[in-house]
Amino acid sequence: MNDADNTQVSASQPLEERVNNRSQRPSSDAFKAFMAGNWAPATQHVPEREAVAGHAAARRRAISGQFKGERLVIPAGPLKVRSNDCDYRFRPHSAFAHLTGLGVDHEPDAVLILEPVAEGTGDDGGNHRATLYFHPLAGRDTEQFYADSRSGEFWIGARPSLAEFKARLGLDTADIAELELAITKNVGAPEIGGISVRLVRKVDENIDALVDTARYNTAKDPDNLDLSVLDALDEKLTEALSELRLLKDEWEIEQMKIAVAATVAGFKEVVKAIPRALTHHRGERVVEGAFFARAREEGNELGYDTIAASGNNATVLHWTRNTGKVNAGELLLLDAGVEADSLYTADVTRTLPANGKYSEIQRKVYEAVLDAADAGFAAARPGTKFRDIHTAATTVLAERLAEWGLLPVSVAEAVSPEGQQHRRWMPHGTSHHLGLDVHDCAQAKRELYLDGVLTPGMVFTIEPGLYFKNEDIGIPEEYRGIGVRIEDDILMTADGPVNLSAALPRKADDVESWMAGIYLEVDGQTP
Repeated sequence: MNDADNTQVSASQPLEERVNNRSQRPSSDAFKAFMAGNWAPATQHVPEREAVAGHAAARRRAISGQFKGERLVIPAGPLKVRSNDCDYRFRPHSAFAHLTGLGVDHEPDAVLILEPVAEGTGDDGGNHRATLYFHPLAGRDTEQFYADSRSGEFWIGARPSLAEFKARLGLDTADIAELELAITKNVGAPEIGGISVRLVRKVDENIDALVDTARYNTAKDPDNLDLSVLDALDEKLTEALSELRLLKDEWEIEQMKIAVAATVAGFKEVVKAIPRALTHHRGERVVEGAFFARAREEGNELGYDTIAASGNNATVLHWTRNTGKVNAGELLLLDAGVEADSLYTADVTRTLPANGKYSEIQRKVYEAVLDAADAGFAAARPGTKFRDIHTAATTVLAERLAEWGLLPVSVAEAVSPEGQQHRRWMPHGTSHHLGLDVHDCAQAKRELYLDGVLTPGMVFTIEPGLYFKNEDIGIPEEYRGIGVRIEDDILMTADGPVNLSAALPRKADDVESWMAGIYLEVDGQTP
């Protein structure tokens, strides 16, 4: 074959097939025949029902009560390409995980459908029957077993079968080949005998397109179909699923405790790594890596990108580049959380003295932030409003800023809605809900979130801070380059708030003693 022939063959190969060229996969009939035989059959066993199954069923029952007579479609989402033919680790959409109980990296492309039935005749006496649609396990005598790098067992390992998932989750399962019909059958206006569909949108664009096409094809007047009206119906489902997570059940609370315990262990690993970080040109990356290793050892992943910010970088609220040095005499702000295998995440921040001892001015700022955190904790009581935590914490910060001569107005004027000058140095909120997402329940209505009443079962953060940038020429030089945040994960109970992350020291003296103890434990010396 001459060069011209080679060029022609290359040009005729479809682009989507060219990514497989690097693997040099054989395609001969002899190879396929040889690969099809002499494999032990897949192990068949019926696993025990998982502890989460009953809780997930109760969640589905709760959402069923809000959408009688409507088909609910909740996708897990597809794999996402990181680069070329390499994907990110899969994580299902949080609403899907919440309603199924599935964590870790199970089943890209899976979809949960709640099919409407006569009122009270569905699962657990609800109004729907739930079915999980996903790719069933391919037999080892199939080409997919060795040829499909995204789902073949040879490439990614075994996956649960339909029967296994059903046994584990107490949830009906079906082959994803049946999904299109399950979503589109009888779609139409209820007044003409059709079924209304609600979808969690922007999770899987293929499912979005399938639902939109079904709506268009069954509309009375397709040319004047207002998809924005239907999108608004979908948004109500997303809103309801977000609000369903405002109160955590017993199983979820246990998962939060697991995530927090792993996070505490990660912070200890960071302290062990600080001596090396002090000698490295990208010491923040040393810190980040130490925590990430613990997150992968004890959990599924990081709950969010770690903030390992030293010196002036600690005044950048979402500093995740982590490319800076860690210098003795500066503060290290570590905002990090381990995501458990169940996908529930912790979110904890401590601000540590890189050399093990706070300077006088660092301690002054640190203790002001701690006082603000304690005030927020004191304000968090069943029956009070979520926003009261923020008001209590920021009022303390305003008082300290006034005492230091940094506030240009009185405390009363600053904390008024018309003032807010103190927020120059604390521009973020003091609390957010926490759970499957680090900023959980974000689509909940304002009256149930910011204006919501603190209720037993809520899990949220308390995280005030003060950030004095090097570039802030309106403050004395001694404050510049100091950023402090203290963040804890709080469970609201009938008896009041419980600090789930209390195992990590918070008081300045305790932080110093804790760090010194770790250094002595490791090598008998301090940085």
